[in-house]
Amino acid sequence: MGAYILRRLLLMIPTIFGIMAISFAIVQFAPGGPVEQVISDLTNQGAGDRLSGGGDMLQNAGGEGAYRGSQGLDPEFIAKLEKQFGFDKPPLERFFTMMWDYMRFDFGESFFRNTSVVDLIAEKMPVSISLGVWILLFSYAISIPLGIKKAVSDGSAFDVWTSGVIIVGYAVPSFLFGILLIVLFAGGSFLDWFPLRGIVSDNFDSLAWWQKPLDYMWHMTLPLITLLLSAFATTTLLTKNSFIDEIKKQYVTTARAKGLTEGQVLYGHVFRNAMLIIIAGFPGAFISAFFTGSLLIEYIFSLDGLGRLGYDSIVRRDYPIVFATLFIFSLMGLVVSLISDLIYTWVDPRIDFDRRDV
Repeated sequence: MGAYILRRLLLMIPTIFGIMAISFAIVQFAPGGPVEQVISDLTNQGAGDRLSGGGDMLQNAGGEGAYRGSQGLDPEFIAKLEKQFGFDKPPLERFFTMMWDYMRFDFGESFFRNTSVVDLIAEKMPVSISLGVWILLFSYAISIPLGIKKAVSDGSAFDVWTSGVIIVGYAVPSFLFGILLIVLFAGGSFLDWFPLRGIVSDNFDSLAWWQKPLDYMWHMTLPLITLLLSAFATTTLLTKNSFIDEIKKQYVTTARAKGLTEGQVLYGHVFRNAMLIIIAGFPGAFISAFFTGSLLIEYIFSLDGLGRLGYDSIVRRDYPIVFATLFIFSLMGLVVSLISDLIYTWVDPRIDFDRRDV
């Protein structure tokens, strides 16, 4: 197992390098870089001009070039802007400099926010952690028992109506359900029970210790319900189908013939084998729950998290934030994938990755 872990750790290096290289190369052809953003602001061009960019900018080998919008501005000023953003250097030099800094976990400063990228991520992290942790816990806590119950009672009335609820919940976009909850319970057209902004109240620090968790959950109720509606659908059906497949196997019949109770069969024999496929999907669920699944929810409920930070940074062409978050999320995804493989061996010791080619 030690050799397998070492190989996986070593493979992370070219994987991360490839992800960052492809993303960096794509950015070189994206119109409307940070220099052009500043020039557009200075020359009072509209938002449409800033985003179209391709017709207004003649890119040179460095990714930024002669801007039509810069007419009337001092060329020395344009050169200083390019130097400030690092575009006075060739793309390859900029890429390798960036990767060297990232290897030392030096993510630099934002182009437009006048603060370090690490501080920005740390500032937005509580929202994403709040959404990600609770959704992950609740979805698995609901999905696995519900999937087992549906597998045991396959074809029953319970199985049929719960499947209908799950499919409908999965089909309805989460942001539409979020808007419905706001209309019904957050001061829309009906009730005004829940707040619409932030994860805690403005007077959170002055609340008593026992009031703080209540205030926190008060703010998180509607966003969590919105995300939870579709979060557990896939895992529930996957758990059900996995258990049904295992229940039909010969070893289950043998275990029952030995006089074991249904609970002993399900949780002593079937559970370990059926959960392997669930564990396989954990890395994707982890990354999705924390970083990719809550952008619209953050906007709807006015939550300032990593999803919103990443989107705003892409629109604004704040490349240090874009590349730093990409690097961090990719690294976390690879680490979680390795942890998932290690959990495989814990759930089923018969699995030996050292005998497999990576």
